[in-house]
Amino acid sequence: MPETVRRHLEGASPVARYPQAPSAPHTQARPSAVVGRRDPRYPDLAGRGINARFRPDPDTIRVVATAEQAVRAVQDSVRDGTRLAVRSGGHCFESLVDDPAVATVIDVSEMRSVYHDEELNAFSVDSGATLGTMYRSLYLGWGVTVPAGRCPEVGVGGHVAGGGGGALSRRYGLSVDHLHGVEVVVVDSAGRARLVRATRELSDPHRDLWWAHTGGGGGSFGLVTRYLFRSPGTDEGSRPADPGRLLPSPPAAVLRKTARWDWQHVDEAAFLTLVGNFGTWHERHAAPGDPGAQLDNSLALPRTGGGPLTVETAVDATRPDAQELTDRFIAEVSRNVGARPEISVTTLPWLAATLVPDEFAGVKGRFKSKAAFLRTGWSEQQARMVYRRLTDTSGYHNPAATVYLLSHGGEVNRPGPADTAMAHRDAVLKTYWSVFWFDEGEDALHLDWVRASYEEFFGDADGVPDPGRGYGGTFVNYADADLAEPDLNRSGVPWHRLYFRDNYAALQQVKERWDPNDAFRHALSVRLPGDDAPGIS
Repeated sequence: MPETVRRHLEGASPVARYPQAPSAPHTQARPSAVVGRRDPRYPDLAGRGINARFRPDPDTIRVVATAEQAVRAVQDSVRDGTRLAVRSGGHCFESLVDDPAVATVIDVSEMRSVYHDEELNAFSVDSGATLGTMYRSLYLGWGVTVPAGRCPEVGVGGHVAGGGGGALSRRYGLSVDHLHGVEVVVVDSAGRARLVRATRELSDPHRDLWWAHTGGGGGSFGLVTRYLFRSPGTDEGSRPADPGRLLPSPPAAVLRKTARWDWQHVDEAAFLTLVGNFGTWHERHAAPGDPGAQLDNSLALPRTGGGPLTVETAVDATRPDAQELTDRFIAEVSRNVGARPEISVTTLPWLAATLVPDEFAGVKGRFKSKAAFLRTGWSEQQARMVYRRLTDTSGYHNPAATVYLLSHGGEVNRPGPADTAMAHRDAVLKTYWSVFWFDEGEDALHLDWVRASYEEFFGDADGVPDPGRGYGGTFVNYADADLAEPDLNRSGVPWHRLYFRDNYAALQQVKERWDPNDAFRHALSVRLPGDDAPGIS
């Protein structure tokens, strides 16, 4: 290991117990690239963000490939007094990185190693790796996985820090429920950048920094260089010979069943029945250990003209009761809908099923998304409101607007709300509104539609999913900067209450300890204690 990295790396405990390890298994790394506006690489790097609504304009982009290079890039930015941001996969919904005020973007996408760290007895995943790279490397190398997101193009860096979660989470919990440690470039009060390792070990004096990265969101405390994954219950001292025991094993194959209803066969009564059945089923099957928690389900409700209403369910195809579980789910959700759905069935090897690209992969347009955790299904009033919003074409005609309901609960709800920074451990569903378009001249039209729809949906809680009024808050990985804007969030419920609930004060203490000068900040970053300003400068 280079001596400069060894000096910067502050171990979580004595070196004898937590030996130091490089951030990548290779001995020769590519040099760091410093890319300015006139560099031909600049347009590719500056335009990596997926939301075309935002036009980034950094002076410099630093492409780093090692922890040492990351420390140097952060140090240079702090020394020069420039506003910095960190980019991993580029899938942030808002301008948290693509903010015109950001002068230096540190791009970690060349840090993408995935390997078993024998010294730490954990799987090391660099923050620039995509979920797809992580899935492929862990599965092909050791037959294991981390329960994380459904989109293989998403970067690990921000996804895990926000909590992580996806198709296997009802069965195995969130990504952070398997996070043993994290290595982070932090900046102290004197402006010195250094690399710190923090773990979940109770004896670790840096444990608070680990905890903050279990749901506190990316870009608040430092630059993550790598994550260390090892499931709880694995005795660190036993050093099992088989690393395949350290993380969950995914199913060998995935059985997926899809039910589709054409809009022309769905009236308001059928719509209310369908969404009511979907919500009721998840209310009954959200507890950890419930057999229904083996299923990963979704309901997509596009506007008329945008395709069929679609229910999907997926399960481990090797389970003896796989057919029974999925058939019963489709039957219960379809009961009394009236119209008969078109059913399709596929079975794929797990890796092939997991690496299917996102529907918008390779398509860069403008979009706005708004989400919430729900402790119950929709009320009838809410369902009627959504039906009207999706079918009324008198003033809005965009078919690329969709409302989703996504399954939650199961093993996600086993930990307590303060065990990790991810406080949302009591929801049964996530609801997610998304609108997509291309023409900049239509921004106001589409933004007004999705904002008004969301505010009306939560009208009984002053327009937001207030945890104090029966809802579950919202998910920091589905970033929605509207909630931090007083003109757009008029509820009186602070944005941080919606994202972090009762964990925010503890997150502020971590912020004060590890980023006292607020070097890492954006519109939804954790603020220093006493800073209640809605915006970030």
